[in-house]
Formats: sequence, structure tokens, C-alpha cells
Amino acid sequence: MIITLMHWPPRRRSNCTESRTAPKPFLSNSQWLLIADLLADPPPSAKGGRPRVPPRECLEGIIWVLTSGARWQDLPERYPSPSTCWRRLDEWARDDRFLAAWKRLLGKLDRLQGLNWEEAIGDGSFSRAPFLHCKTGGAEVGYGRKGKGTTVMLMVDGEGSPLSAFTTEANTSEVHAIETLVDERNTRRKPKRLMYDKAADADWLREALELRGVALICPHRQSRIKPATQDGRALRRYKRRYKVERSISWLHNFRRLITRWEYYPDLFQSFVHLACLYTILKRF
Repeated sequence: MIITLMHWPPRRRSNCTESRTAPKPFLSNSQWLLIADLLADPPPSAKGGRPRVPPRECLEGIIWVLTSGARWQDLPERYPSPSTCWRRLDEWARDDRFLAAWKRLLGKLDRLQGLNWEEAIGDGSFSRAPFLHCKTGGAEVGYGRKGKGTTVMLMVDGEGSPLSAFTTEANTSEVHAIETLVDERNTRRKPKRLMYDKAADADWLREALELRGVALICPHRQSRIKPATQDGRALRRYKRRYKVERSISWLHNFRRLITRWEYYPDLFQSFVHLACLYTILKRF
């Protein structure tokens, strides 16, 4: 017996298979509105010309390169062209747009009492640069203990939110970069204490930070000859230094920061600022 359906029954719901498989944007509408005015395009020229690609689409393409670590030429077709995204990154890097957006979000978090100012934690992370400046050192590329590359200095608050970050040569000692790390924070307020590892064990650094109103907490080196100056009671806070290691692991989820492929140091530092900005933006 053959049964023929003269009328196919209607679907109970619309077909949503495509929306399930389509990639989701990195930024939600509410997150984009927090920084949209800082990344806005300049007014069009009176001479006319081709209209610019919307900044949100370019930012999505830049974040895709940052998170995946892929080459610019591998940018998917759903984003603007690789040259357009690269030029927009270069434009925003020269104007410190990501840094300005990062400062705004930190100020908003501070007003919402989302930052812990009782203590800050600092550390450095190494990014290798295997094929950059093969003959000479180049800008912010040097030979360190782990090879040729760049050091990313990071300071976070007591809960792991990035407060300041910058890049320097790998052959630069971290003890000489800690003062800059504290001075270049993206907030007006400063932490009461700064925790660091044994690399910061220097009496002159303790005195310099004390003049800034910041107490340095770090254990002494085993090879130290001078009398001990670190208070053991304050050193109890050192057990919470793992939070900066956790923040560094968050930044290493952005694969573009593990290996430096950018020839220009300001572009690589802009990627670092964008990673910190995106980490803060996820809290909103």
C-alpha cells in the first residue's frame, strides 16, 4: 500500500541551523557602545572618495588575528580585507586609541568599585621573535635567557585586572622596568603595595617606590649579601602572586602575543593593549 501526502505538514519552528553554525561576533552591542566613539572614523573629506569600512568590522577582524595568531592573509572573507584591517590597526596604534579605551574602562570599573587597590602584582612575559631582525637587534628585540624576542611587562590589581602593560627588549632586566610599569599605569589612583618575584630584590628600587607611596613586597634572593629589609609579615601576601600568572595565561590565549610577527614595535604593543582592553571588556 502506498500513501501519498498531498500537503506537507508545516514546521513547528523556523530553520535556525544557519544561526547556530554562524560565528558569533567578539563584541556584543553593549560592549561596542562603550568604546565606539573612541574608534569612530574622521568626517569624510569634501573631495569625496570611497567610503571607509565601518570601524566595528575592522575591529572584529583585528581581534580575530589577535586571538588566532594567524597571518593577515588568512583573514576570513566575512571580515574586511587584510590590508584594510592592518591600516586601521596602524592608524589606531599611532593615536593610542586602544590605550584610551582601556583607561576609560578602568575608570568605569573603579567607579563601580571593581578594582582592588590594596595591592598590585607585576611580572614579565617573554614573546619570541624568531625571524625578526636577523642581522641586528632591531627595535625592542633583544637576546635574553630564553632566546631572541620581546618582554611584555604587566601589572594587575589584586583581582587580576590589567592596570598597565608595555613592551621592551628581552635583554632588559626587569628590575629596571618596574618603575616605568608603576608610572605608566592607566589609572590616577595607585596601589598601596606592589608584589613581585625575586627579580625586584633591590634596595634602590624599594626606596624609589617608597617615594611614590608604593610598598614593594618581594622575597630576597638566596645570593643576597646585604642585611634583610623585607618584613616577613608583609611577605604573607606573596601567596597571592599567582593572580598575575593567571592574568598572563589569559593574555596567552591571544596567540598573536606568544610569538611576535610584527616588524614595528608599536603595532605589537597595540596588540598587547588590545588584549588587555578585551580582557577588561569581558567584565561588562
